[in-house]
Amino acid sequence: MSASPLLSQLIEALRCLPGVGQKSAQRMAYHLLERDREGGLRLAAALAEAVEKVGHCESCRDFSETPLCPLCASASRDRAQLCAIETPADRLAIETATGYRGLYFVLQGRLSPLDGIGPRELGLDKLAARLAGGEVRELIIATNPTVEGEATAHYLAQLARQAGVTPSRLAHGVPLGGELEYVDRGTLAHAFGSRTEIPS
Repeated sequence: MSASPLLSQLIEALRCLPGVGQKSAQRMAYHLLERDREGGLRLAAALAEAVEKVGHCESCRDFSETPLCPLCASASRDRAQLCAIETPADRLAIETATGYRGLYFVLQGRLSPLDGIGPRELGLDKLAARLAGGEVRELIIATNPTVEGEATAHYLAQLARQAGVTPSRLAHGVPLGGELEYVDRGTLAHAFGSRTEIPS
């Protein structure tokens, strides 16, 4: 128990961050107050401004300060391809690592009935309307290869087919440069079951 109610309040507030427990929050609070009060003020101002001004893009549901994010507003993106992803961090990973030039739809999660996350929470009504609009020809499903991610991918594929859109799924399997003896059983089984013919 801290002698300062404000310090206790700061520590408790820092615990809202993922992976931050009591000790980590305490260490952060002490650091800000002992060594970097100016950084703490910058953090507080940036956090307050972001919480107030950052919303969601009306088209893709990614974080945005404007009704349409820069990617959705760009005329250079291929509107026939739509990539469904779980989080904004996934979009950043795809943009950094690939040459993908289509658009995105950010689910902001995955189907998880036990956690109360269903189609409505993921904005799938908005996605269905977008697919039915006729502009999208391929829905690239890039959910994580977890149980919930696979269930979400299956649901999205059905949604795409109902709208006459071709669904595709990111390949999963043996990593480039990996050795079979070190690949976990689940990944190896999935890769073996999803093998494809080598083109001539």
